[in-house]
Amino acid sequence: MMSEPDKDDKPFSPDRITFENRYVTVVGEINDKLAKATSERLLALAAVSDDPITLFISSPGGHVESGDMVHDLIRFIKPTVRVIGSGWVASAGALIFIGAKKENRFCLPNTRFLLHQPSGGIGGKASDIAIQAEQLELMKTRFERIFAEATGQTPERIAADTRRDFWLDTQQAIDYGLLSKVVHSATEI
Repeated sequence: MMSEPDKDDKPFSPDRITFENRYVTVVGEINDKLAKATSERLLALAAVSDDPITLFISSPGGHVESGDMVHDLIRFIKPTVRVIGSGWVASAGALIFIGAKKENRFCLPNTRFLLHQPSGGIGGKASDIAIQAEQLELMKTRFERIFAEATGQTPERIAADTRRDFWLDTQQAIDYGLLSKVVHSATEI
């Protein structure tokens, strides 16, 4: 005969396990829903304790301002945030990745990185197109400054490298200053 489960036994829940281990996952397109969920998770973990948080990211990128939200929040909260890239870390995903201090930026062995200048769908009246083009140029300049500060490259180098898609493997990402270390297991962090 089976015994009654102990009242303190909680059923297995991946969400509970990731929360208790202070893990956050960012997988897929960066958009407002993902940014909201990620931000809420980071804020909740920061409210519980100042212990480090580990954020795993695999993303093709997406909406820049949603990436900005998570990037800025990583820097805003008190706990140290360690970021581990896996799969690919591209575009707005790379923006989130560099929210962590360089010494806290890691990736798994088969990760690839993609940097490129922002793009957008411009349309409408001529006056609106001019405004949107100006905003894209401002975003591009900001992107170059943020990535220059995070990597140690100059904004001019970032601008030149990201005129087209700029792919980096793990060693290239280390050499470029994007990444601190490739890790093979959790014990290396």
